[in-house]
Amino acid sequence: MEKYKEDFIDFMVDSNVLKFGEFTLKSGRKSPFFMNAGAYVKGSQLRKLGEYYARAIHDTFGLEFDVLFGPAYKGIPLAVITASAISELYGRDVKYCSNRKEIKDHGDKGILLGSKLRDGDRVLIIEDVTTSGKSIEETMPILQEQADVDVVGMMVSLNRQEKGLDTDMSALDEIREKYGFEAHAIVTMSEVIEHLYNRPIDGEVLLTKDIKKALDEYYAEYGAISK
Repeated sequence: MEKYKEDFIDFMVDSNVLKFGEFTLKSGRKSPFFMNAGAYVKGSQLRKLGEYYARAIHDTFGLEFDVLFGPAYKGIPLAVITASAISELYGRDVKYCSNRKEIKDHGDKGILLGSKLRDGDRVLIIEDVTTSGKSIEETMPILQEQADVDVVGMMVSLNRQEKGLDTDMSALDEIREKYGFEAHAIVTMSEVIEHLYNRPIDGEVLLTKDIKKALDEYYAEYGAISK
């Protein structure tokens, strides 16, 4: 595993974004882990988060795209901080764009924030975590209504690697199959487990034998079939 991925896992733990225990998800599933990107609240955390996204995007997709699109709401700051980090780390200026939940009818009118989309723009979508393809079902029509753009891919922070409610595929595999573009994550839960199992952080082991057992049982029931 690349060093920056290991560092990112530690960063999620240190930022109280990734937790282990028992959590009830929106789907109703009882999960032994939970990720809350809303816990990134400090300027230093956001700067680092943008750098991790920028590194993963560079290594996975390269930088031959024009616009980072972050769906409202959590995707908005992600697009901003990552565009800034790409400029800082790689000297490449990409534009950011996000949508509003409601169309603005005065001043800077329309549904978009940031750069307007133009025909031929190569767009990379950026989100925190995707547990189903529903968010992309909402995002794609917005993009397609604004311009004839080319979606080159999607980057999220964590691939939960669990099947959806109506499919045995993971959300990212479902997106690849349905929309025809690559969808990747900075890290997968397999990598998280590999890195954290029985490993002390600040003198405490977070992913203990009992939690590992709970994770194994969870994935035996809800683990996705990889494509």
